[in-house]
Amino acid sequence: MTRIAVTGGAGRLGRTLVSGLAARGHDVISLDRARAAALDVDGVEQVAIDLLDADATANALAAARVDALIHLAAIAVPFSAPEDVIMRTNTGLAVSVLDGAIRAGIGRIVAASSPTVLGYGNPSGWLPERFPLDEETAPRPWNAYALSKLMIEQTLAMLQARTGDAVRYAAFRPCYVIAPEEWAGVPTQQGHTVRERLADPALSAPALFNYVDARDVTAFADTLLAALPDIRNGETFFVGADDALATRPLAELLPRFVPGSEAPAAALTGTSPAFSTAKAARVLGWRPAYRWRDQLPDVAAAASAPLPATAAADRKDVPV
Repeated sequence: MTRIAVTGGAGRLGRTLVSGLAARGHDVISLDRARAAALDVDGVEQVAIDLLDADATANALAAARVDALIHLAAIAVPFSAPEDVIMRTNTGLAVSVLDGAIRAGIGRIVAASSPTVLGYGNPSGWLPERFPLDEETAPRPWNAYALSKLMIEQTLAMLQARTGDAVRYAAFRPCYVIAPEEWAGVPTQQGHTVRERLADPALSAPALFNYVDARDVTAFADTLLAALPDIRNGETFFVGADDALATRPLAELLPRFVPGSEAPAAALTGTSPAFSTAKAARVLGWRPAYRWRDQLPDVAAAASAPLPATAAADRKDVPV
């Protein structure tokens, strides 16, 4: 059993992560601006706090006497606030929380970054050398949200340079998070249901059809915290499902939304996702357990059923 502090524990991912870690036998302390009724469960303590207050944050972390920290707190959606506000808030939270964890003597520190650091969706154009994308793909952020997430990774690197291996660090980049209740029709982060995102490829295309079930993030975080003392310090991991949030292969869909991607996207046949989690499997032995096809079997069955010839001829994304 580990005693874990989670910042942003009252958020969409945080609620599943905190309750899931508690269900796995850990003592968890959620630090957020407000309490969440969903976290009033055994094994969870909630602390309402302004995490931008560096001294208050360091004091709260010291008082919590935790073994590990998972930092989630951030403005979570690109362009949901002015660019300067997103930049100041997310980078300010990173310095306040992560430096506060060092001041509190916490020995294992993990922070959430984002796949958006890679720069996809850039209106001036973006094209990777290859798919699937992985931790070796060069970051090219083009907005404040993506840059702020890259700054979180760099804040970890700064602190590692300061403390060396006396503290163990890692960053993870969770794909588009789907909370358990969203499979049943609760709107996702962007306001659409999962079914709507599957029915209209244009809705999932901005995220390159990536996704991850929040319960898989919980399992990943649990695995990572246990492995931190034994793996190379300062690693970064993509965390995603092992298929794409699409009913057609990405080799067909991506060229419609990412101009010039025909050649690199050709590698993404079948249900292959655009983001690889091979590093997490290789280094940690972690693999995702949840797939949309299992959560929405009726949609999966309809997607796999052969189309009548006339219907197929009308579909631009189906070869006939």
